[in-house]
Amino acid sequence: MQDFFQMDTDEKRSSLLARARQVALSAMEQYHLAWEHITFIQLSDSITYKIETSSGEKYLLRIHADRCTKEQIRSELILLQFLSQEAGMTVPTGLASMDGACILEVATEEGYRSPYVTIMRWVEGESPSGEMTDSDAYNMGVMAGKLHDAVVQFNPPGHFVRPTLGVESFREEVARLETYHDRFLSDAAWGMYRSAADQILASLADINKNNDNYGLIHGDLHTGNIVFHDGMPFPIDFGRCSYGYYLYDVASTILGLYPKHRAMFMQGYLQVRSLTEEDLQHLETFFVMVMIGNYAHHAANPTEISNLIGEQPYAQAIIRDFLRVEPFLFQEIKPVEIESGSTNATIII
Repeated sequence: MQDFFQMDTDEKRSSLLARARQVALSAMEQYHLAWEHITFIQLSDSITYKIETSSGEKYLLRIHADRCTKEQIRSELILLQFLSQEAGMTVPTGLASMDGACILEVATEEGYRSPYVTIMRWVEGESPSGEMTDSDAYNMGVMAGKLHDAVVQFNPPGHFVRPTLGVESFREEVARLETYHDRFLSDAAWGMYRSAADQILASLADINKNNDNYGLIHGDLHTGNIVFHDGMPFPIDFGRCSYGYYLYDVASTILGLYPKHRAMFMQGYLQVRSLTEEDLQHLETFFVMVMIGNYAHHAANPTEISNLIGEQPYAQAIIRDFLRVEPFLFQEIKPVEIESGSTNATIII
């Protein structure tokens, strides 16, 4: 039996999307929804579609990756229900099918595993675009702080299962990146990435884990998973929610911000939650950890390679400063020069 998700070539990606659309249409038959439009959103950790109904209501249909177990998906839905009902946060929540199931296993083409499907209530808003304001960045920090405060109060049931983002998951990401690194990194640049990974692993081993710095996190809180409505930000897409350090979420968001807005984000976050001097010192470690993890995730997708190459002048400048133990989070960084003419580029420092 083959995995449902296969996308390491353009042909496999096209085949996957064709299977996915049929799965989505089959799943919709099991809901009391007078839907009018189903629109593909993206293929990432899951395949997502926007569902629009005749009554004007909107929903998100997710086809989950093969690695996601039913227990993990159920646990995500339990956490989201808590955040919505008990913590009063605006987050996506699950919708039950006609037979009361919140997780469907939908048959697909013969020879492929049947994927799990969920439908979520839509969170209204738009992801940040264009020039972000200081207020936007500050409010995102407040939102992240409130999210972490809320999950501290969550008491998971005995059957609650979510992955862990830490030493072992990062080792796996580095191993994955090693497989695909020559698509966008020179040998010299890859050597820098490996040195940075070693430095990150050493730092993670030194962190004193406690209830103030470690717990359930969003796990993928980049700006694309934050929507603004009436000027206020709301987190979406909790598909990677995991056990991990709260700083991982902080780093995930500020990775996509300019230095001045990183500072504004931190001001907002610190209005809600306190951080120690040691926490702030570790933030750069998590920043580079998240960056490397993102590249490990996208490097297998041929359509992402041009973007990865384009980011390297700044990415490699960040890694350079990280290895030199020079601060870089809240100041402008001069990009390094990358020799052109080959995806196997050479860094010039």
